[in-house]
Amino acid sequence: MLSPESAATVRATLPVIAGAIQDITARFYDTMFADNPELLRDLFNRGNQANGEQRVALAGSIAAFASALVERSGEPPRTMLSRIANKHASLGVTEEQYAVVHKYLFGAIAEVLGDAVTPEVARAWDEVYWLMAETLIGLERGLYREAGRGWTRATVVERRDETADVASFVLRPDLPMSFRPGQYVSVQVTLPDGARQIRQYSLSSAPERGDWRITVKRVRGEGTPEGEVSSWLHGHVRAGDVLSVSAPFGDLTLPEGDGPLLLASAGIGVTPILAMLDHLAATGSERRVLVVHADRSPDAHVHREELADLVAALPGATLHRWYEELPAGHAGDPAVATGLADLSEVDLPGDVVACLCGPLPFMRAVRAQLVERGVPASGIHYEVFGPDLWIAAA
Repeated sequence: MLSPESAATVRATLPVIAGAIQDITARFYDTMFADNPELLRDLFNRGNQANGEQRVALAGSIAAFASALVERSGEPPRTMLSRIANKHASLGVTEEQYAVVHKYLFGAIAEVLGDAVTPEVARAWDEVYWLMAETLIGLERGLYREAGRGWTRATVVERRDETADVASFVLRPDLPMSFRPGQYVSVQVTLPDGARQIRQYSLSSAPERGDWRITVKRVRGEGTPEGEVSSWLHGHVRAGDVLSVSAPFGDLTLPEGDGPLLLASAGIGVTPILAMLDHLAATGSERRVLVVHADRSPDAHVHREELADLVAALPGATLHRWYEELPAGHAGDPAVATGLADLSEVDLPGDVVACLCGPLPFMRAVRAQLVERGVPASGIHYEVFGPDLWIAAA
């Protein structure tokens, strides 16, 4: 918890810091990368830096953490911190790097705010930073211990092109490692300019299968930077190739117990949901499971038949699908509708727990519908691909 003196200072200066936080984070990244170009080349996602999303996400996380300390009885935002810690662990972030971030972040604060950063203000926000940093360091230590190893080699035993822009890769790590359904792994590739870029991909099949499967959507450069790693994987990786991958991480995992579930996805967000359903089918689960998926069209729906087959294999599962474009040949199925996902007519048990994965607008809309239907916010969990802009917009 913050000291009483620092809490008062942070509360008084939070509007000023929050108002300038995006300028601060922009200056922070610019100066840190200028002095440490290897961090941008080999650790940070260059695409997210180019489009500004990482800066927005960092600003949102700092503001959310500080607000929680001074406005919610000092209780840190544990869900947010767990999500960040898992991402950091999947990247191999070290404790020493927190000191590097501190140096450049506080240098940026001083540059942007100037004389407003008195010694008292600097001490208070320094306390905020190290509370957040030490919490993350502790979480990451636990994740590293649980994983038992860092980067490893994995052989591609199969490649399958699902659509023109989506391919699945079945991986066999050098040493078998299990995972919890819903988790992801990082894949590190060396690009033509020598950069070793890292991206996370959900494991899209059950741990019972032994091998790992990732399903990769190629990111096209339409108003955003071209997906460097996804394009490289699509263009270069075939069966027999070897990739550098992390241990599995991620905190959106299949809820334990036998209570009812809502598994909702859109687009490529179906990947962690497939792993959850595959695990439930492999273990003979009879849980009640409501599966919701939204997509552009049936043809764009990756793993569409597999999703239907997994739901059919579960006696307590039902599937509801929405497509923005629905060809005439697909009409007539009562479980398929045109338009955006609408849960108003879906029968929701009172104690349902929901897992969401997909584009941010989809997850926000589904979450709002669930809350309106009486599902408590504590029972709604989500996974964001890339920087967590949900927090930034909160």
